[in-house]
Amino acid sequence: MLAEALIAPAMPSTTARAGGVFLPIITSLAAQSDSAPGPSSRRVGAFLVQAQLQSAAHSSALFLTAAAQNLLALKLAAEVTGAPLADAWMAWFRAASVPALASLALTPLLVYTIYPPEVKETPGAPAAARARLQAMGPLSRPEQLMCAAMALAVSLWVGGEALGVPPVLAAMLALVSLLLSGVLAWSDCLAERSAWDTLLWFSVLVAMSGQLNSLGLVRAAADGAAAALAAARLAPAAVALLVNFCYFAAHYAFASQTAHVGALLAACLAVMLAGGVPPVLASLSLAFTTNLFGGISHYSSGQSAVYYGAGFTKLADTLRVVRLRRCSSRCADSAPDAGRHLRAGQPGGLGDGRLCLVEGHRPVLIVDARDSEFSFRTPKLGWSSILLH
Repeated sequence: MLAEALIAPAMPSTTARAGGVFLPIITSLAAQSDSAPGPSSRRVGAFLVQAQLQSAAHSSALFLTAAAQNLLALKLAAEVTGAPLADAWMAWFRAASVPALASLALTPLLVYTIYPPEVKETPGAPAAARARLQAMGPLSRPEQLMCAAMALAVSLWVGGEALGVPPVLAAMLALVSLLLSGVLAWSDCLAERSAWDTLLWFSVLVAMSGQLNSLGLVRAAADGAAAALAAARLAPAAVALLVNFCYFAAHYAFASQTAHVGALLAACLAVMLAGGVPPVLASLSLAFTTNLFGGISHYSSGQSAVYYGAGFTKLADTLRVVRLRRCSSRCADSAPDAGRHLRAGQPGGLGDGRLCLVEGHRPVLIVDARDSEFSFRTPKLGWSSILLH
């Protein structure tokens, strides 16, 4: 999970991270424990796949540049609201850091509780990793240049606005440096079919959304929804929750997060704005939700198809894990506000400060936000805490 979060800001493709980095690692670790697709998958391989798949949604939401759909979401949001998000990279990180980091900590524990591996300890893994690193030797010159290019891109994405460097120029500078140094050849770029596919669809979806907005169709749909919301007398908070829920549930009809953003984000954002939701809150909440539904089914995203296609997990097990992971994500999203309300003695939040998630009649997660820590307990793992302030 930590490695996923560390490389996410410099590798803006969850599918590439899944298929090119983490699935080979998971397969190797599983093989060391005699776990393979089929009857032995539950030894350790199935758990590693589920934990990585469900955690990837939160690492993608943590950084603006961690997933392609994040950039598309902010682009479309700027067209609807008429004002781009200032200092976008840092603003995104500040807003996402608490819920995303809390969810990254909770998700592996929750998956371990409801989908535990048969092998609980792997004492030989550290020694095997050290031996493999020694066999690989030190970083080669192309590897060092690749690390430097990634660091350059992330640095310019974070502080480029102060220097007058747009995000696109930062990415191009990193790519050109790799081409000039010989780390990459142009044939390598041409072979990245998924990247060209994303570029093509981005241009089509952005142009389509812009035309729908300029023709007034998005505004007409928003006005109709706003009239219904006004008749229902819903508060802005209720509007935000309702629209985000509908936006999330609608993804079962999509096989691509990018396509979902292009089809529905502008309309949903217009509805939230008409319902009185602040523009920044509306834009970021929909963008974060776009990442959360990346693992809700075996077809919901590219990385989901990669992990499910490895053969370690069954569809029924995936849907069972997803159902409880959605609950934990909502708890983490509400934890900071809940803690503030409860410490101030205000009504609402999590009731008396505790929330119990059950599957059937068996408690699987107990959340306590009564103090300055967001604590959670599972019957098997005991208490753990995440400091909120």
